[in-house]
Parts: sequence; structure tokens; C-alpha cells
Amino acid sequence: MSHAAPGASPRGFLSPPRTRLSQRWQPLDRRAVNGAEPATAHALSGTPPPCPARLAGRVLGLDSLVPLASAVAAAAGRPGIAAGWPDLGPFQALLMPHLPLASFRSPFWGLRPSQGLPRFHPLSTHSKPYGSSISRRNHEAKQKRQREKQAALEAGIVRKSKSAAESSKAWTPKEVVVYEIPTQPGEKKDVSGLLPPAYSPRYVEAAWYSWWVREGFFKPEYQTKLPQATGETFSMCIPPPNVTGSLHIGHALTVAIQDALVRWHRMCGDQVLWVPGSDHAGIATQAVVEKQLWKERGVRRHELSREEFLREVWKWKEEKGGEISEQLQALGASLDWDRECFTMDAGSSVAVTEAFVRLYEAGLLYRSQQLVNWSCTLRSAISDIEVENRPLPGRTELRLPGCPTPVSFGLLVSVAFPVDGEPDAEVVVGTTRPETLPGDVAVAVHPDDSRHAHLHGRQLRHPLTGQLLPLITDSAVQPHVGTGAVKVTPAHSPADAELGARHGLSPLSVIAEDGTMTSLCGDWLQGLHRFVAREKIMSALTERGLFRGLQNHPMVLPICSRSGDVVEYLLKSQWFVRCQELGARAAQAVESGALELSPSFHQKNWQHWFSHIGDWCVSRQLWWGHRIPAYLVVEEHTKGDKEDCWVVGRTEAEARRIAAELTGKPGAELTLQRDPDVLDTWFSSALFPFAALGWPQETPDLARFYPLSLLETGSDLLLFWVGRMVMLGTQLTGQLPFSKVLLHSMVRDRQGRKMSKSLGNVLDPRDIISGVELQVLQAKLRDGNLDATELVTAAAAQRKDFPQGIPECGTDALRFALCSHGALGGDLHLSVSEVLSSRHFCNKIWNALRFILNALGERFIPQPAEELAPSSPMDAWVLSRLAHTARECERGFLARELSLITHALHHFWLHSLCDVYLEAVKPVLSHSPRPPDPPQVLFSCADAGLRLLAPLMPFLAEELWQRLPPRPGGNSAPSISVAPYPTARSLGHWHQPELEQRFSRVQEAVQALRALRATYQLTKARPQVLLQSSEPGEQGIFEAFLEPLGTLGHCGAVGLLPPGVAAPSGWAQAPLSDTAQMYMELQGLVDPQTHLSLLAARRHKLQKQLDGLMAWTPSEGEAETKRQQRLSSLQLELSKLDKAASHLRQLMDACPSAGEL
Repeated sequence: MSHAAPGASPRGFLSPPRTRLSQRWQPLDRRAVNGAEPATAHALSGTPPPCPARLAGRVLGLDSLVPLASAVAAAAGRPGIAAGWPDLGPFQALLMPHLPLASFRSPFWGLRPSQGLPRFHPLSTHSKPYGSSISRRNHEAKQKRQREKQAALEAGIVRKSKSAAESSKAWTPKEVVVYEIPTQPGEKKDVSGLLPPAYSPRYVEAAWYSWWVREGFFKPEYQTKLPQATGETFSMCIPPPNVTGSLHIGHALTVAIQDALVRWHRMCGDQVLWVPGSDHAGIATQAVVEKQLWKERGVRRHELSREEFLREVWKWKEEKGGEISEQLQALGASLDWDRECFTMDAGSSVAVTEAFVRLYEAGLLYRSQQLVNWSCTLRSAISDIEVENRPLPGRTELRLPGCPTPVSFGLLVSVAFPVDGEPDAEVVVGTTRPETLPGDVAVAVHPDDSRHAHLHGRQLRHPLTGQLLPLITDSAVQPHVGTGAVKVTPAHSPADAELGARHGLSPLSVIAEDGTMTSLCGDWLQGLHRFVAREKIMSALTERGLFRGLQNHPMVLPICSRSGDVVEYLLKSQWFVRCQELGARAAQAVESGALELSPSFHQKNWQHWFSHIGDWCVSRQLWWGHRIPAYLVVEEHTKGDKEDCWVVGRTEAEARRIAAELTGKPGAELTLQRDPDVLDTWFSSALFPFAALGWPQETPDLARFYPLSLLETGSDLLLFWVGRMVMLGTQLTGQLPFSKVLLHSMVRDRQGRKMSKSLGNVLDPRDIISGVELQVLQAKLRDGNLDATELVTAAAAQRKDFPQGIPECGTDALRFALCSHGALGGDLHLSVSEVLSSRHFCNKIWNALRFILNALGERFIPQPAEELAPSSPMDAWVLSRLAHTARECERGFLARELSLITHALHHFWLHSLCDVYLEAVKPVLSHSPRPPDPPQVLFSCADAGLRLLAPLMPFLAEELWQRLPPRPGGNSAPSISVAPYPTARSLGHWHQPELEQRFSRVQEAVQALRALRATYQLTKARPQVLLQSSEPGEQGIFEAFLEPLGTLGHCGAVGLLPPGVAAPSGWAQAPLSDTAQMYMELQGLVDPQTHLSLLAARRHKLQKQLDGLMAWTPSEGEAETKRQQRLSSLQLELSKLDKAASHLRQLMDACPSAGEL
């Protein structure tokens, strides 16, 4: 961005010329003749203008107007009116002299001079990997864009914007400025030097985090000493991320939301505790380490002892576990690191054991043989959340681990079961799982199905073994599905298990833990992979003439998300938590309002899940995890039963004592074997809110901060984690673990796809923060654990999505972009281009502060906010907007709708402050003497505006806030992170809604002015303007804002035309409302003949578009609505062009061309 030329966009003033940092900045000199307006240049050079009438009422820039007025005043006979200019008579007194934007720039534009420090010595620019001549290339690119724009204007053509997909890939690398002042970790950053000329995230984010941590700003103990301390507590725990690797963008959303809430409560004076931690992730971690062992050493887990394998896992955890902490710090998470916990550390192990024992003693935990989700590849039971139910439309081939050939699914196989005693009679059964035929113990039909009524009570022959099977009737059978007859396999189907239990059928387990067929299948199948056995069974059925057909059949296939294998249902002896009583309490908590779920639409899922909840299998056949504190008493059985005797104890000694009581034998004579299984990871995770605070011990933290104030997490964890925390927390502590739950949406990529490593769209937040080349992204994929097929897919996706890599966006931009989405509704589709847009917003704030600091100067002393009562309506307006923003931010935080806050902050900084107030105040600051209020207003906007921004953009806010002049008295906070957050009450004395409403009319006039200028393509000229209203009140509104109206509208003098008085002839007219009109000078500013041809070309193009739309066949719905809107827009634009052409023809008639003079 460069200095705004006269007539450039009002946003252009915020940045100095792009120069190398080693060069001294030069102020912009606008006093040269070649910098004046074209008509001014004529006057200064002595060349007469082509038509004297065209200079009527022309207002020149201040630097050129003064000498010119002095030279021609006598000739004109009227002060300030040049010779040859027409006397406007009564209109002259109505025109308020307006000064165009002054060149208010010191040699160090926007920078506070340091006290005796050398300029820029702490800064260095790094251009890798993009080269060292970026400034020159940027300048050349900008000049090229300006030439293209000018060519487009001359041709009357507006360039079409790029598509969203193109714009997301088109970004210009920026110079990286690095903070290089020697600063030890924990020392405060040196902010005595000048601000770099442009925002650089790497410079801004350096050194602050370690200083925050060392000073203890994130600890609740520090916050009790704050002047604004409320005595209230606010506690949260981070959803412990899996230690298996690094955080992705979904985790970044969680951190951004939670940290914004935490920082806001801290600034409000609450005693805040935010507990960090990580989860040991049993299955995921073991799978990753097993893959790594095989990849690096060719070793399988079972080739090692349990102890050897666990040493490998702990070694991996020590090497990789710190990465999550580094990412959290890079994201600015204000966690209390002294309270960090890991779900496998000593304290967590004590809590897990205590919870298991207490649940067992309460009769809520038991051991039983039941069907469980089983991963044959992992050889372990898995939880429901690790089962991906994949819908198949019909025949689908899948490659599965351990299976030599692809396997077809989505097929219904029809098999004949002969009726015993009737050679020609049979019952045809449909199945999608022929491999389980050896486990069939019956065939079931619906009792009302007339097709099978005559066979009720008969026996059928098994098509493979010939054994007799009963034909049973059950109302659960769906007669309209398939043949209406189903085979019953209780050992491998949850539905069949329930049916078998109702009819007293004994299950037959025919699939082993490793996915091979068991001995019950016979020698011809035993040991075969189950899907290889499927083909052999199909061949046998064909040979025996009992195969009756094959057809496509839509189905849902359960897939293990950890291994990619098809999930089997196996009968296993496991430990289960009884969930009916616990679930009823959880459902009641929401129904009664004791537990609040937000958004509230999640309540339906919550109630449905708990009303249908089954018992929870907590056993896992793994080595990594909390080993179950249960012991088998060898060669002993429970009294009066043949079942194994199991005892539960906190230690083996306690278990031995309990076993002695059960068996009546001395404990020393008993042999105990501890259960080799570990607990489901969700079991320890469910204890996290209170275990992290020291439970089961009665610690001060548990007493002070439990229950937690809020639980914030992704909506996908509502049932599997939140629900289980509520169940176990209520049972074990006697109270809900939290009273409020905030659930955010899932993060998806720009195409709406779920984040997946195999798709190549999982992004490390640090890659967006710091930027990364495509080659590095591809190398990360190769270093990961993807198989060859997944690697090819992921690499291709990365090349498509990030052909130039990812630009450096910074932490603050990433956090702001994430929070700006309405994350409480539908899925959040995030693209890097959105984050890059937030970086541009950061740069806008950066340049605004450079301007403000320069305007304040060295000797500025801030005035107490409560004493600031500006008399200028513009000053009062921007302070009212600031107060309104504080009110909106407070409302957003209380409602936990962060998108309301980001919208309010973006609107204030970008529009209210930068686009309007800073532009309007520039000429005021050049007045001599300078009014006292504007600098105080600028300071208040910067101070309160940065504090409002701090919870979402902590690094940028701290960097800039630390450079503001301190308030008298030395009582200011040491960091913006513990400074008071502006509230609606604290800024309420500035809030003037009526003033804001009045100024909105002025802003409408500004927009009308700009639109009128665009119609006549007045790119540099500063025309005079007259406003006329038949309403006295409306006239008064404009009168109070004449100077800013002219500044913002890029006009010369702005005046008021009394009601009923005719405007000067030849001036362009535009309606502002039913009662107000605007008139803009055209003579001397445009060449009518040239502009008429441009307007004609533009009109021809728009007319072609209109004709094309009119020729379309009217459609329905949204497409037709858009067509009608476009038609109205084109017709309005054509009307404006026709009106402009009419004005230009009037000018031609009033002023002959130079050749006719």
C-alpha cells in the first residue's frame, strides 16, 4: 500500500511508501506544481484554461490556493475569486471553504520516535523463500494494476473480479520483519523502537508469550490482585487433545473460542483457571507406535514383551508430546501451565483406579460376556465413536487389511434352507454376510407372514452342515425386506443376539479375534480369513444347489476408523458400566435446566441418546492405557456358581484381602492374575474435569474451581465425551461437572469435506501462522503414517489446494477468522483466503496506530476518559461508535456468540475509525492552532479499541497497546491481558444513538457523492457541492457536518442551498431523499465530448447485458429472484447513465469547444 494520491481511495492514507528499511523515509511533498489539480497547473503556469466557464467555483488545494489567490485577487475584484471565474452571487456565501486532505506526514510517518535509540537496528527483513526484491516487485505490480485500471476506465469497462477459487490462490508474498533485540525468554519485549513500516506477524508475536507466562498473568492467584477483581471465578479445562501427534485446524477453533472467553473473563476481573492437558489416546497411540515400529524396525508388537512395548510408547510420547504444547503456545492459549496434566500421569492413574473401584462397589460396573464392537486388525474392542458407519448404494469393492483380494459388499445372497421331511420344500433366506452361515442356529419369520404360516414349528436343514435348525416366529422380523425370512446368528449380530435371547438360542462363535474362522466351522474353513471363507462358502452352496441368487442391496457397513477393517460383533467377556441409571440422571439434568446445552437444538440428540443408551463396554485389549484394577482368583469360582471369581481393588493387597473374604481361604494361599486389558480412553477422559483438579483428594483447586464454569468443545463430542463426563461426574462427585456446555461446529475445508489426513486437507495451525511452501507440506505427508494409496491421494489434493504453499497469516488473523464464523450453527467451511483477509485487517489496525501515534507526538498526556467530552460532532460521533462497539462486544461475550464480537470490532476499526474518522480528522489536525480534542479522541479510540480487541488478537493488541503513552499516575496495567475490558457502562457517557442516526444521513450523502463522481468518472477533480433540503431539521444535520462531508466525499467546497432556490445551471443533480437534493459542479471538470463517448460505450455494454437477461426464459425460485435483482440493477444504472449524458450535452451547449472560441 502506498501514499494515497489526490483522489485516491480514502483508505490509502494509512501506509507509507514501500521502501527498504535501510532507506530514510521522505515526507510526501504536495506543494509542487505537477502535484496540483490540472486547472491549478494551468493557473500556476500562466496557460489559460480552454474554457473560462469550466473553472467556475473551482476550489484548489490549500498549498496551491494560497499563492494563486494572492496573485489574482486584485484582478478579480473579490477576495479569493480568480479572474475569469463567474461570480456565483448569492451562492458564494453558501459555500464553506473546504480544504482537501492535507499532507499531514512527518519524516517518520506514523512512528513514535524512540529516546536516543538508533532507527530500525532491531529489525531485519527476511525474504526467503521469495527473494530479496519484493518491495520493487510489489511497486511494479501496483503500477501495472494502476495502468490496467486506467485503461479499463478509458474503455468504459469494469474488470470482472476473480472467482473465489482463483482469489484464494492469488496472494503476494510479504517481507518478513523479525524482532532481533536480544531478549531472554520471560523478559519483556523491547518496544522503545519504531514500529516497522508494515504489519509482520513474526515480529509482532515474538517474545510476548514467555513474558506473559513468567509474569503469571494466566494464573488465578495473580488475578486476585487486579484493581478490577470481582471475586468471581471462571474455570474451564481444555478438551485434552490426543497425544498421537499435532493439533489440526479443528483444535485451533476450540482454542480460539476458549481463549477468547478466558481472556475476556480475566480482563473483567474474574479469577480465571484454564487447565491444560492431553489424552493418552489408547488405541490411536498404540496404532501409531505399532506402525512406526514396523516401518522403522520391521517389528510387530507381539514380538516384544508388554514392558518393552510400553517403553517404546513412553519414548515416543516424550519425543512427540511436547509438540502439542508448542502449538498451544503459538496459538496464544493463556493456559495455566503449572497445572498441566496428562491422562496417564500418576495423579490421573489414582483417579482412574478410584473411579473404577467406586463404580464397582456401587454395583454400576460388572463383568459379563456380551457382543462388542471388535477390530480384528487391532484385536481389541472399540468404542462406538471409532466405528464409521459407511453407507453403500449397492455392490462396492473394498480393500481390507489382511485380505489378499478386494471384497465385495452391498450384495444380498439368497440361500435355500431345506425343510426337514419335505424334499421339495425350502425356505429362502437373504443375507449380506454368508461367512457367518456356520454360526446360524435358527431361521426366523414374522408370525403374520402367510408365506411361511404352514411351516411354523418345523425344522430346517442347515445348508452347509445338514444339522436341524428350528424355524421360529418373531415380530421383529420385517416380512417386506428380502425374502421375509432371516437367519439367526446370535454370536455375530446385535439384533440376532436379542432375538436369540428371547427364544433361548445358544450362540455359536465362528469368527475368531484375528478375523479367521474358528474350529466350530469344520476343518475345511478353520483358520481361513473370514472373507476368503466367504467365497469358499458361496462355492459350496452352488455345488449343493442351494444358492438362489445375488442382487444389489443398499446397506450400511461398519468400518473401524483406526484400522480401516470391517468391524465384527464378537462375544467377549468384558467389563461394562451400567448406564441406565446414570443416563437417566444426565437426561433429567438437561430437562430440568440444571445443565444448559448451547445451541439448544442439541438437547434433542441428548435426550434421545440417553433414553436408548446401553451398557458401556470399558475393556480394551491393548497394552497402552490404564490397566484394569481387577484380579482373577485362579482356580476359584464365586460361591454357588461356576463363573470365574473376579475381585476389584485399588492395590493387589486390597484385592487379595477381598478375595480371601469371598473364598474363605487365607489371602497368602490364593493366586491372583490381574486383568491384562486396559480401560477405554473415554473412561479416563470422562474424569478429566475433576481429576485435573486433584480428585479424589480434597484439594484447594477442587474446592475453588469445581464444578467448572463452562465446558466448550466440538459438537461431535457431545455424547461420547460430554455425556460420559456428566454421568461419571455426577456419580463420583455428587454434582454436575459443569452447568453450561457450549458446542461449536465441525471445521471442514473450502469444499465442505471433513478434515482427513488421507485427503491431504488436515492443516497444522502453525503452517497457516508462519506460512509454508508446498514442498514442505508434501514432505510432512511422506513422513507421516499414510499408506501408499492414501499418500498419492493426499499429495494430489495438496498440490491442487495449495499450489503456491500457504502464506504467512499470523496467529491473530487465524484466531479472528475462526471466531468470525457463526460456529454454533452449521459446519464451518474455512479457507486460507479468509485467514489472509484477516491478516489484511491486522495490517489496517497496524497502520491506523502508526497514524495515531504520530498524531499524538512526544508530549501528549492522555486525559481521563470520564473527563473527555468533545464539542466537535465528528469527535462525539466516533466516541459514540466506540461505546456502541463496547456494548456489542459485551453482548457477544455474554451470549458467547463470538461472531457478533468480530463483526462489531471489524466494523469499528475498518469503517468507523479508519474509513471515516481518521479521514475526516486529517485536515482538522493540520489546523493551526490544533484543536485539543482530536488527539484525546484518537488516544481513547486506540486504547479502548485495542482492549476490546485483545481477547481475539492478543499479540497485535499487546504490541500496539504497549506503545501508547501511559496515563498519568502510573496505575496502568502491566499488560493488556490484565487491563480492564471496556464495558457498556464504563463508556456509556459517550453513547449518543441520536447523533449516530443523524450522521448516518451524512454517510448516505457521502455515498451519493461518490456514486455521482463515479458516474462522471471524476477521478482527481474536487468539485463544489450544494445540498438542499425542504426539511429544516435535515438541513441542520448537513450543516453540522459540512467539512467532513466534503472530506469524505472527495469534494471541494460544500455548501447549503436554501429551499426553493434554483441550483446553478449545468450542475449534476442526485436525489438524497424525498426532501433532499444534491448538486455537483461539472463545468471545467469534464470534457463533455470525451465523456459522452465513454458513457455511450458503457451504456452499450450494459444494454447488451439487459437484453440478454430479458431474453432468458423466466425460471422459478432463487435463480429467478437473482435475475430480477440483476434486471433492476441494470435498469437503474442505465437510467443514471442517461441522466449523466443529458447533463453532459447541456454542458456542451453552454460551453463551446476550444476550437469554436
